[in-house]
Amino acid sequence: MNVIRVKDLNRLVQWAVAPGVNTRPGRRSVALAAVLLTAFGAHAVVPAMAHAQPSASDALQEYNDLSREAERLHEEHLKAQDELAGKQGELDRANADLGEAARLGDQARADQELFRGRVDLLTEATFEGATFTGLSALLVSGSQQDFLNRMSALDLLAADHGEALDRLSAAVDSAERSKAGALDAQQRATQATDDARKLVDDIAGRQEALDRQVADARAQYRSLSTADKAVLAAPGDTSTVPVPSGAAGAALEFALAQRGEPYVFGANGPDAWDCSSLTQAAYRAAGVPIPRTTYSQALVGRAVGRGEVQPGDLVIYYSGQSHVAMVVDGVRAVHASTEGVPVRIADIDSIGPISVIRRVVG
Repeated sequence: MNVIRVKDLNRLVQWAVAPGVNTRPGRRSVALAAVLLTAFGAHAVVPAMAHAQPSASDALQEYNDLSREAERLHEEHLKAQDELAGKQGELDRANADLGEAARLGDQARADQELFRGRVDLLTEATFEGATFTGLSALLVSGSQQDFLNRMSALDLLAADHGEALDRLSAAVDSAERSKAGALDAQQRATQATDDARKLVDDIAGRQEALDRQVADARAQYRSLSTADKAVLAAPGDTSTVPVPSGAAGAALEFALAQRGEPYVFGANGPDAWDCSSLTQAAYRAAGVPIPRTTYSQALVGRAVGRGEVQPGDLVIYYSGQSHVAMVVDGVRAVHASTEGVPVRIADIDSIGPISVIRRVVG
């Protein structure tokens, strides 16, 4: 077996990981692996490489990955809560419709009984010999005025009989419609209840997954070096930034005023934020209500292209639309990034892959 001294091995390792001018780090790593393979054999080289500690940048990247996944799960959890609120609204409307259908049904049945009684009285009178005709009125009239009076009474009876029949028919139709409406409302209420129960279970599962992911991200943050934490905590540009007039400018002014405030998963202000709570609060301060989640904010206003961005536009990131920032100018945006990172300005394109850009007003 080839023998290599420990101090020589140490020099070789230092050379392999040190920055160089003519040799790229990847090639030096390959060279190191070749020497180790020659000196110790494959069975010794693989464990040595496997137990190598990740660099500071690797640890920071792992934290960023974990926190990004936690943010995605958090936004999904918020979305499920919005859906649950929507299903509750559907249930409330269905129950209200059910109550109204029951009231209309009771009224229709009461009208049925009332007008059926009037029709029955007129029909009974006819069967008992009350032949209400113009001829009978003429034959029994003692004078012209008496005849006119009898004809007027006949007209009233005929009109009353016709009205009673029409209103009875309408009452029957109303009762049938109320019955159908009640059935539809009952079905909608049942469906909304079932959907809400499923969403409650889904939210519970999402909450558990979110809690685990946040715990992992926070544990990774605690393991970071002081230098890595300092990189995360850098305040960025804190200089005064001019903003335009109007609602978009007012929203941007609010967001910029939060620079330095901490990011906390699920925070909703006023002293800590997550990405979508910051943009929602900013537009709320400008008098423009927008939804809470990134998914819903990705639908507000109208879409604009990357080259058209204006201050106050919302930039939604990643294919899953799990992060949002607010445009400061053509190249910068302000956003709440992740825990350990304050609200700060960053390059628009450095935050992540852009999914869509929305202009909320204007």
